[in-house]
Amino acid sequence: MKIKNYNIIILLIAFLAIGCEKDKYLKDGSTSFTTEGEITEQQVWANNDYARGVLNNAYNDLIAEFDMDGGGALRASGSDEAVNSNLNSAVNIFNNGTWSPTRTFDNRYADMYNGIRKTNLLLKNLPTAQIVPLDGLTAAADKERLRGEAYFLRALFHFELFKRYGPIPLATKVYDRLEDLNLPKNTYQECINQIALDCDSAIARLPEWTQSWSSAQRGRATQTAALALKSRLYLYDASPLYNPTNDLARWQRAADAAKALIDRNRHQIITSYTNVFNFNAAAYNNEVIFATSANNINSIEINNAPISYDGANGRTNPTQELVDAFGMANGKPITDATSGYSAANPYAGRDPRLGLVINHNGRLFKNIAVETFVGGKDGIDRNVNATKTGYYMRKFLSESATWNQQANSNVRRPWVLFRYAETLLNYAEALNAAQGPVADVYTYLNQVRRRSGVNLPLLVINAPLLNKDQMKDLIQNERRVELCFEGHRFFDVRRWKKGDDFFNKPVTGMRITNNGGALTYTRFTVENRVFTDKNYFYPFSQSDINRQPALVQNPGW
Repeated sequence: MKIKNYNIIILLIAFLAIGCEKDKYLKDGSTSFTTEGEITEQQVWANNDYARGVLNNAYNDLIAEFDMDGGGALRASGSDEAVNSNLNSAVNIFNNGTWSPTRTFDNRYADMYNGIRKTNLLLKNLPTAQIVPLDGLTAAADKERLRGEAYFLRALFHFELFKRYGPIPLATKVYDRLEDLNLPKNTYQECINQIALDCDSAIARLPEWTQSWSSAQRGRATQTAALALKSRLYLYDASPLYNPTNDLARWQRAADAAKALIDRNRHQIITSYTNVFNFNAAAYNNEVIFATSANNINSIEINNAPISYDGANGRTNPTQELVDAFGMANGKPITDATSGYSAANPYAGRDPRLGLVINHNGRLFKNIAVETFVGGKDGIDRNVNATKTGYYMRKFLSESATWNQQANSNVRRPWVLFRYAETLLNYAEALNAAQGPVADVYTYLNQVRRRSGVNLPLLVINAPLLNKDQMKDLIQNERRVELCFEGHRFFDVRRWKKGDDFFNKPVTGMRITNNGGALTYTRFTVENRVFTDKNYFYPFSQSDINRQPALVQNPGW
């Protein structure tokens, strides 16, 4: 695997030097430190600050996806959710058939193994490390808590590799620089088992949930975070890409894993959908299970707000396909002739989430109407950054943030890695696949759909009576809508093995013409997209294959 052949001391010093001050929850309450001269490995583990710094630095390897290309691209633009307004963005490698081992994007192979190495260093050295306990714990108890954090992070880093590449080499120890690192992949089942085992090891040692940590430590790993990861792992394992024989026992295991988290009765669907992602109102709200560090930034708005708003870049442009996935406020899809949908007034009476996540023509943003009609201030072809689809992303954006002013204001936000709504949808999907549309499927779908401010009509088990496939389609669309732009769609379509259905076709937008106040709506093709079977998994980069021939390239690449 791609582990640089540095002396362990140099590695430790580098780990400690990189960004341990990103946010409060990554700090251990100790003062900052400097070193003069050379430091030995023994000195690292004999110093509380240094030892904790190894784990703190591993948190910095968590993947935030607000900016995947250096210019504000989201993963959504590599799926049928969005188009990037920068047509030269590297995110288009996912879509245009140029993806290859020599032209990669989102190559996290080295990053994740670097994070794994840090967790393994801590696990190896904790028994003799000199830890000054926190939060009234004994030294032994605090070490167990640190061990739990390391197991969780190791599981998450392995899973991030697994969901991209499929089976990968598992790293459960510190490799010496003289060892042969030309390691082959572990088997599929070994990967599933090891990630699940690390989740269980974390659950046995961690505080139960965010609020179980002292206020200065909130944001660190928890039992519920490990349960959420295990739920996602087993959902992937049960899905058609990985479970071609549709083994129902695997679906039931996925349902049980999600229900184990639900039954903790800690997390909940919060009232405001917007506040899930913006931490200025309530840090670590109870819907967020685990997230990256929350930084004060306005780059999300600069990159994604409509172009007329103080020179924003308007990068993430939702597709018409995503807009059409949002039904009506009466709960009916727009394809239902009785839904009340009007092609002449397409945004009226829709699922309220449409207006919460997409800036469409006429929608107020910062109390100013968005104008995406041709010739409008945010319209198609207005400038090089203007929307390519007739829409701009609204999700994640805070109306409190300002930019390009004499005095700008930032908003404290993380990238949310796990939230409770996903767990509820995991449970509904897995339970329906295992048992059909039983009562619990309706119960937990309704929790997501009936959030205050959304409040879609209650789904009732006999009105109408849905079969398993109909409920599956409903749940898949609910994931598409509720979790849009959060990075799930890209992988959901793959695990459902529906890449040819959704990604191997053009994406469209809406061209709006304004004739003296009368608006005309015309769908048009924005981009042609390419997807083949090899795209279900990432290619390993050619440099990694050259360095590690035993890895063996993924099929088709």
